[in-house]
Amino acid sequence: MLQLEPQNPLIKESFTTVLDKEYAPISLDRIITDFDFTSYKISTPTSKTTILFSISIKCWKDLLNYGVLELVHSRYSQYPFITIDDRATQDPGYDLSLIVDLQAYHQVIDSVNVDELIEELSLLKRNCFAAPFLQAFNRYQDLSQNVKIDPNNLYGEDSQISSNEQVLKLDYRDAESIYIKPSHDRVTVIFSTIFSDEIDKVFSKVFLQEFSDARKRSIQKAPQVINSHNEVPLEIKHLVHDPDNKDKVYITFVLFPRHLNTEEHKWNSITHIQLFRSYFHYHIKIVKCYLHQRMRFRVNTFTKILNRARRDVDEEEMRAERKTASGRRFEQRV
Repeated sequence: MLQLEPQNPLIKESFTTVLDKEYAPISLDRIITDFDFTSYKISTPTSKTTILFSISIKCWKDLLNYGVLELVHSRYSQYPFITIDDRATQDPGYDLSLIVDLQAYHQVIDSVNVDELIEELSLLKRNCFAAPFLQAFNRYQDLSQNVKIDPNNLYGEDSQISSNEQVLKLDYRDAESIYIKPSHDRVTVIFSTIFSDEIDKVFSKVFLQEFSDARKRSIQKAPQVINSHNEVPLEIKHLVHDPDNKDKVYITFVLFPRHLNTEEHKWNSITHIQLFRSYFHYHIKIVKCYLHQRMRFRVNTFTKILNRARRDVDEEEMRAERKTASGRRFEQRV
């Protein structure tokens, strides 16, 4: 299967050009939209040497409650030539802006890891979405220190201790949400999504079942995947106000200690999980496209076979062969 990249390739391409030593400043005004309708804008509103990089996220108000501004400052304040505009005052309609001063950048370019900088800029959305996940991971660490865990239960998969911890919620799309619940031995991430097409629902069941089966067969260190097409998971039942809505599908990922034991593992989990919804729907569409292509190919093959089986008969023979029901020959007068 095709793995979607966490970096936005268009943003990466733009900043690769802009941050090159040989770059000649020009006027920019580029608007880029991601899979989940996150919008970016790269422009030069005041000066050709000042790049304004703005982002608009649907669930920005939710992210503000989970410390997204503090996280963004910690990721980008290390670059002295980048100014963070928390309210996007220079770019109305967007939630956050990064102002890159190219003149200041070229003065310290020799001390900057340009590839790492481009990577960080292209991962701006991932870094924003990481705020609630990191908050849940930190809460998990606090809870795990206060609870004695069975040393024989290496992965924490058999624990039955319940937790009344707060569930972090992100309304990342219309009528679709992400729920994150920390516990003393795991962090549970639940996606709710909607399929308008009944065929998509069928494909989603097969797709999610393959996730569960793959973990049982060979990838035992992967997060546990649980899907529910009609029933709201118990962890979020108190937050869902429309339990009778059968159009929603809930996908649960259970992150165990082995997925959270290092900073690298934490960020790796965040990177892949925040892409899951786009990955999920994208592959369902691709499967349908592939099946349609195969069906068209098969129909064309059958048509060729039928055309080869048709006997070519000239006009005189056709006239000789035409007969009535009683056996008399039928000739057409011109």
